[in-house]
This record gives sequence, C-alpha cells and structure tokens, in this order.
Amino acid sequence: MADGPGRTPSCGGGGSRPVERRPARGTRPTRGTRPAPAGAPAARPRARLHPAAWWLWALALGTAATRTTNPLLLALLLTTSAYVVTTCRPHTPWSRSYSAFLKLALAVLLIRLVFVVVLGSPIPGTHVIVTLPEVPLPAWAQGIRLGGRVTAEGVLFSLYDGLRLATLLVCVGAANALASPSRLLKSLPGALYETGVAVVVALTFAPNLIADVQRLRAARRLRGRPDRGIRGLLQVGLPVLEGALERSVALAAAMDARGYGRTADVPAPVRRTTAALTLGGLLGVCAGTYGLLTAAGADYGLPLLLAGVAAALAGLRLGGRRSPRTRYRPDRWTPRACLVAASGVAVAALLAAASTTDPQALHPGVVPLTAPTLPLWPAAAVLLGLLPAFLPKEPS
Repeated sequence: MADGPGRTPSCGGGGSRPVERRPARGTRPTRGTRPAPAGAPAARPRARLHPAAWWLWALALGTAATRTTNPLLLALLLTTSAYVVTTCRPHTPWSRSYSAFLKLALAVLLIRLVFVVVLGSPIPGTHVIVTLPEVPLPAWAQGIRLGGRVTAEGVLFSLYDGLRLATLLVCVGAANALASPSRLLKSLPGALYETGVAVVVALTFAPNLIADVQRLRAARRLRGRPDRGIRGLLQVGLPVLEGALERSVALAAAMDARGYGRTADVPAPVRRTTAALTLGGLLGVCAGTYGLLTAAGADYGLPLLLAGVAAALAGLRLGGRRSPRTRYRPDRWTPRACLVAASGVAVAALLAAASTTDPQALHPGVVPLTAPTLPLWPAAAVLLGLLPAFLPKEPS
C-alpha cells in the first residue's frame, strides 16, 4: 500500500515518518524576511551622470592648467585627474583611452625637450649643461641655430611649458575615459546633431583603435607569435585597418537607416532668423572675448559676451526645428552632475583669480634659476577637483 504524500514507506511494519524537505542548493532561507507590500512602489534606479558634466569638469581642469606653469600645481592637476579617472571610470572600451593620452602627453613633453636641446632656447642662461657641436647656417636663417650650448634655464622653461600642454592633453583624455560618446551625442541640441555625429565618430576612433590593437596583440601572444617590434606592428596593423574599414561601412549603413542628414521643412523667415541669430551670436562671443582679454574693452566685453551667448543659444533653439528627433530616456542634470561640473569650474575660476593676484607663484621664473614653490590656496583650489571621486558612484 502506497504511503501518503510527504511520507516514506515503513520498514518492518513500523509506522511512517515525515520527509524532511531541505531548500534547494544556492537558495537562502527566507526566515525573518518580510514580503513587500502589494501596493508599495518599486524603488526607482538612480539616474546616471550626465556626460556633459564630465566634459565640463575635464575642460575646466584643462583651463586651469593653461593659467599656470608651476610644475607642482601641474603635477597636482595630473594627480587629481588620474585619481578621479581611476575611481569613477566605467568598464567600457572607451575608458581604456586614458593610458593612451598619458603616453601621448609624455611624447609631447619629450619632443618639446628635444627641440630645445637641438634648436636652442630664447631664454638666456648661465648654467651650461652640455655644449653640442653647432652647425653653421646661412645669413637668411638668423635667429635659428642647430646645436650649441644647452642651459639649465632653457631646459626648465621648456619643461614647464611642455608640462602645461601635457596636462591639457591628459584632461581631455580624462573626459574621453569618463563620458560615454553616444550619450553625449544624444544630449546635443537638434541643430548640432550632424556636427555632433562627426565629432563623436572622431572621438571614438582612438579608443576603438586602441581596443582593436590590444585584442589582436593578446590573440597573437596566445598563438605564440611576436606582438612587439616592427614585425609585430606590421602584422597587427593590417587587421586593425580592416576592422576600421568594416566599422566605417557598418556605421554608414546605420546612419543612413536612421535618416542621417534628412531635414524637415522650415519656413523661410525662420531660416533667416536662425542664421541671423547664430551669426550675430558668434560675432558677439568673439567681440566679447576680445574685450575681456584687452584692457580697453573691459567695460563692454562681458555684456557683449553674454548677449552673444544668448543670441547663439536662441539660434540653436530655432535651428533644432530642422532636425525633428526624439530622445529615449534623455539624461537629466541631477544634483550630482551639477556638483561634478561645479567642482571643475571652481578650480578654473580660482586659478584664474590666483594668476592675477599672485602671478609670481603660478609662473615661477627660471632666470635666475630658482626652485618652484607650492602656493597653498591655489593648491587647495586644485584639490576641489577631487570632489567627483567622493560622490556616490554611477550605476553600471
């Protein structure tokens, strides 16, 4: 006679005992947990950071780098950008481009030093490092020399200047590593959509190329083939070019399928008004910027700049009618995005103010040869750029 459900057959005429049911492997017991109420709203996922906030933060740090030649402040800016990128960058192909920008910045710095050693420096100096054989040049090449004395003052001046350019390149690399190019394109106004597509494609070329090179080099290492040297470079270069060509053809097909370049019918008065506002706004921005940079135009520079920006934005708003597009889940400016952008803008503004109040600290001299010092409050201003690393992380 079969026993009932949940019981084992008896042995030797004994009774039956209940079967002990154990939870399946990999599951956790639910003892002590309370089910969610039926009418409770689901938790909303936290919004992702707006990509324009990362670009504003990075470009502001680059602007701050252009306001100083102090190597200590520039090294602090490099450290700040590197720490934020290491902490906040996502696990995506474009995030690997930061190391490539670091190598590019190092190459720019080395080339700048090689030029000053070979071609000389206009900075006079008395501390001679080495004297190279000088090549005599004709009379029409006066002011240019090949070889000769290499002074410590000239090398340090070129080092400071090259380090400023290298810091600017690294800040642009930080923006490429932190911001998603596709999301940045989605956030552009409709009037700049075609231009934005071209810029985004150009910006994503380097990260995709670096990812292809790394993938092919790893595959060659697994096969026991050389991946370094001239031979390895030549054998990796052809597959990389083939992949770039295939990606370009696929991108062209996708853009054509999505109606790239097609515009809507706009009345002629709206087109003329858009052109007038855009052109007038750009002229106003140029004139206002020139007025701010000169002492004579300090009175009219800022109002003209603001008027030009307002007219250009109005032109872009009207020009967006020619590109009717919809955005799926557009990125919002959250308080976290505002804090990220504001931290970079604060660094740029404070260093710009420090360059006018204490120019000697931000631009150390090399004649006479002295060691640079670290100004305290400009250094504290640079540390404001670390704020994004201590904010809540972006959801993956």
